[in-house]
Amino acid sequence: MSGQEAGQGGETPEWMRRRERGNRFWLFVMRWLSLLFGRQASRIILYFIALYFLLAVPRARAASRNYLTRCLGRPVTWADLYRHFLTFASTIHDRVYLLNDRHELFDLRTSGSEALDRPHAGRGFLLFGAHLGSFEVLRSLARNNERLKVCMAMYPENARQINETLSAINPRAMQDIIALGKLDAILSIHHKLKEGVLVGVLADRAAGSDQYICLPFLGAPARFPTGPFRMAAMLRHPVYFMAGLHLGGNRYDIHFELLEDFAAGASAGRDADVRALLEKYVAALERHCRAAPFNWFNFYDFWETAEHV
Repeated sequence: MSGQEAGQGGETPEWMRRRERGNRFWLFVMRWLSLLFGRQASRIILYFIALYFLLAVPRARAASRNYLTRCLGRPVTWADLYRHFLTFASTIHDRVYLLNDRHELFDLRTSGSEALDRPHAGRGFLLFGAHLGSFEVLRSLARNNERLKVCMAMYPENARQINETLSAINPRAMQDIIALGKLDAILSIHHKLKEGVLVGVLADRAAGSDQYICLPFLGAPARFPTGPFRMAAMLRHPVYFMAGLHLGGNRYDIHFELLEDFAAGASAGRDADVRALLEKYVAALERHCRAAPFNWFNFYDFWETAEHV
């Protein structure tokens, strides 16, 4: 069904059905160990955590193999799978330091960040990310820029998990989060954008009640939610793709790419605008997945539903 409407998704997506592994107690423990012993010493435990998930969570292992096979274009080894889980564990571990303003520990390099220094006539814009790398590295850019304000818009389940995580890691780092799916969500985002705030959205997942479009992604059709893109087409603000890719050690490459400046161009019609923006987003996502394949953290079968539509 490549490029076709996938219709309404009434079922609960797999990512929302997965039982959470870990809780606030272990987050507190990890935070304490990390800040006490430092990044290098506390990283040792990550190798065991990655090994545990590799061996003990077969569905996540199968999803990793499926994704990496599509992305790498070759048979996937156990070393590849382990590296995938270790990269994920590393970004979670680094979140402790990023949320506690220990940015000096990292080698952060940016591409396209001039967008942040050149506000669009004082108006904010949308940052469309994905479960790719680390979104928290954006905080490092905001730390030394007083006029750069960021908030996140996400679905309530994600918002609950993020709030619990932030509370465990650093209660002072609680983010300004707008819960999508509520009646006043679009209005709240509109007000934030008018105030010059950057509104971040992880646009590769959605709640079950969203509508989807199937588009080619890494060689096969995958379902992408249209909700964030319909919102962008309605609000008519610039939309950027953003990814903070972990490239090993302490290095992160932070990429910004303009997808569409709705504020500058004429509309081709709501549906056409949504599809065009979604196609640009998927193309950018695929390009960055291929450039940094071990940074994709959707550990479920991203293509399964689309193949049965």
